[in-house]
Amino acid sequence: MSERSIPAEGLVKGLAVTLKTMTRRSTTRQYPDVAPELPPRSRGVIALLEENCTVCMLCARECPDWCIYIDSHKEEVAVPGAARPRQRNVLDKFDIDFSLCMYCGICVEVCPFDALYWSPEFEYAEYDIKDLLHDKDHLGEWMGTVPPPPAHDPNGEPAKEETTAARKAAVPAAPAARPTAPPVRPEPGTPREATP
Repeated sequence: MSERSIPAEGLVKGLAVTLKTMTRRSTTRQYPDVAPELPPRSRGVIALLEENCTVCMLCARECPDWCIYIDSHKEEVAVPGAARPRQRNVLDKFDIDFSLCMYCGICVEVCPFDALYWSPEFEYAEYDIKDLLHDKDHLGEWMGTVPPPPAHDPNGEPAKEETTAARKAAVPAAPAARPTAPPVRPEPGTPREATP
């Protein structure tokens, strides 16, 4: 025969949890008055280092929300000693629409020249949604808040570039081979010496 439950047992358990929670001290953060303690590498907003941008468009192509808008023009650069001037892209417009951005970080990861960084700055709310379209000047202002990269782990594996440079420095240069005299050919008509 199965045991019967006490009437209103669930209600008593629920009230016990409520009373226990009510007696515990509140952990509410008073955000506007007290700044929160964020983790050092938190994702707040995307910052742009304009000098590193080569207008390769990888960030705009890989963005799943299509919230990055880039415009550029080509400029000729005269290189001394070159037969003709080279062309390079010059960044005219770099806008990110933070009303569309889902903060996935793909643009930061795919940038091959480290032009995009995560900044822990998160207080950039606006009254109008149109003001969430930030241009390259506004994105560049956040570079001052980007934290430095974490220190390398001393027990970790060294970078590929470091090991290659150390290997090249450790290998001594091969000694120069002494020039050998070319073999002497006998003149026609001279008898050859007999070899034993």
